[in-house]
Amino acid sequence: AADLLLVHGQDGERDAADDALAHDTPLSELFEDQITCADLIVVNKTDLLEKAEAQALAARLKTEAREGVQVVQTTMGNLPADVLVGTNKQAEADLEKRRELHHHHEHEHDHGHEHGHDPHHDHGHDAFESFVVLRQEVSDAQAFAESLAEIVRAHGILRLKGFVRVTGKPMRLTIQAVGPRVDRYFDRGEDGRDGRLVVIGQAGLDQAAIADAIQAL
Repeated sequence: AADLLLVHGQDGERDAADDALAHDTPLSELFEDQITCADLIVVNKTDLLEKAEAQALAARLKTEAREGVQVVQTTMGNLPADVLVGTNKQAEADLEKRRELHHHHEHEHDHGHEHGHDPHHDHGHDAFESFVVLRQEVSDAQAFAESLAEIVRAHGILRLKGFVRVTGKPMRLTIQAVGPRVDRYFDRGEDGRDGRLVVIGQAGLDQAAIADAIQAL
């Protein structure tokens, strides 16, 4: 199944595109199949549409997608890499160090590039947020993954990834969730640390409620 579907807004060609997709053609069938299979839908070039049109398109795509699939609007493809890509095992090994490095980079960027910068680059990522939830070991890997899927859907989370310890298992369980799909596998010997899950979504996530829900599983 497709992980990501990218839709482009095109000014002046919207009516023609809608008419073409309205007919039973191989293109329309392919588009419908992609929406059905996608775990995350990105609507790019929304600056070419009126705000109401972009919102209407996003709403329409969400109704046509599977339950739990999120629709993200962006311009110039300006999305944080973590929203688009899967788990990087090396990076996930030290999530706190990774977050500190990102913060340091943003601090240097703010002070070193105060003039002549691209405002889209600076502010596009402000629409997204991420945070880490600590989690002690779980007793049932499958039940935990299924419950995480419900939390992802309930809170509109774009991605959730990281690892947890599982009672009686010598290896840690790696979790990778995008939209309604949650992948899990045992990747290496667990090191005794509490599990760490990175939650990624659009700005405005109820971080406290999400953390409480995950820790209560």
